[in-house]
Amino acid sequence: MNQFICLDGKIRNAAEPVLMANNRGFRYGDALFETMRMVAGNIPLLSLHLERLFTSLRLFSYTIPKHFTPELLLTYIETLCRKNRCEQAARIRLTVFRGHGGIFENIDAFNYLIECWPLNAAAQAFNENGLVTAVFPDAHKSCDLFSNSKTANYLPYVMAALYAKRHQLNECFILNEKGHIADGTISNLFFIHQNIIYTPALTEGCVAGVMRKFLINKLQQSGLVVKETAVKLQDLENADELFLTNAVAGIKWVKLCVNTVYRNEQTAAFYKKFIQPVFQ
Repeated sequence: MNQFICLDGKIRNAAEPVLMANNRGFRYGDALFETMRMVAGNIPLLSLHLERLFTSLRLFSYTIPKHFTPELLLTYIETLCRKNRCEQAARIRLTVFRGHGGIFENIDAFNYLIECWPLNAAAQAFNENGLVTAVFPDAHKSCDLFSNSKTANYLPYVMAALYAKRHQLNECFILNEKGHIADGTISNLFFIHQNIIYTPALTEGCVAGVMRKFLINKLQQSGLVVKETAVKLQDLENADELFLTNAVAGIKWVKLCVNTVYRNEQTAAFYKKFIQPVFQ
């Protein structure tokens, strides 16, 4: 079956070239992206995705066209998912980039690309086997105004993913410039110690995850204590449970990080209470 993409509102064959060699996203990492999930024709946490996207567009000084509205985006996403026959379960990627040209050229340009793929059943279930993880030692993420956004400037995460692959790991954690843990290559990190839930603060350079924000709110509304703070490797060594979140997978339980083995009782309960209803 042919796959299709949507570039600036036009449906195209995914096998056809659509970007030029001087694309600013390719040349400079001058692009933002959102990864979303579609379930039975709906996008869970869509309002949080759109909030993060438009906040980042303003932060990165994009000139946003008047016609580029949440309603327009949703229409194109739904159309593309139907075209690719994956509206019942899909992974969606929206990329916004500032056109083509040199670093001082086309600074007001605005283009967007929507892609979608069928999502298999494994991505929708709680992972009973648990993930095997470690800390990536060779890169340190900065903690600045732009650290919380999802950008195409993704090299530390790419290198960490390669490290994980070569060491037969499921995920790797990225350190920030202070040597604290920021996040994973595709996930935010949470751990539980003595019934208190901890996660790296946004000031620690982690991506401002949509599922992260949703889950923190739900946990706090349930009367649980959540602390956004600096997280050191020693904290993970002392943790009772460790889990990861993102908008596609929801929650994934970590079984092992370096030499520490974790339980999953509370993590599984969080999945059933907070995440599963969102994805049904």
